[in-house]
Amino acid sequence: MKPSSRVIYYTEMETPIGYLTIAATTKGVCWIDFGMSKDTFPALQRWAKRWLNTEQFVPAQNELDDVKQQLTDYFEKKRKTFDVQVDLYGTSFQKLVWQNLFTIPYGQVRTYKDIAMQINAPKAVRAVGGANHQNPVPIIVPCHRVIGTNGNLVGYGGGIEIKKFLLNLEGYQVKG
Repeated sequence: MKPSSRVIYYTEMETPIGYLTIAATTKGVCWIDFGMSKDTFPALQRWAKRWLNTEQFVPAQNELDDVKQQLTDYFEKKRKTFDVQVDLYGTSFQKLVWQNLFTIPYGQVRTYKDIAMQINAPKAVRAVGGANHQNPVPIIVPCHRVIGTNGNLVGYGGGIEIKKFLLNLEGYQVKG
């Protein structure tokens, strides 16, 4: 049987911020969640049903080895950018926001307002925050690099402590 882009390969890995569950289509990484697959799998199933209309999940053999290695390198400060393929699913607006997150350099931050301005939607600050919250591929799509206008860390799917850890890892001095 020829693999379809509707098949989702998944695995988990242990990192300094805890376990990550990673999923990919044949086109690229489509989903990362914080936690072990036994805990995150129901959310992955709901997400895949909504965006890919699939229930075909296959435990990864070696399909995600490169992603895992690049994440390991990132956590070991050996990598500042990722070059794995991503396969992002969301609304047009969400995808626009996520694509703009790739422009934030390692160790730097932007505000939600900065991103809204960058996408020519200056009044869409809250919507940018919502898109960030829905980012299906955190860390690789660096939503942790977006902070509040006042410089405070606000919102992160993995929790503020993980956001703080990632920014500190990259050398950004977090306030407080």
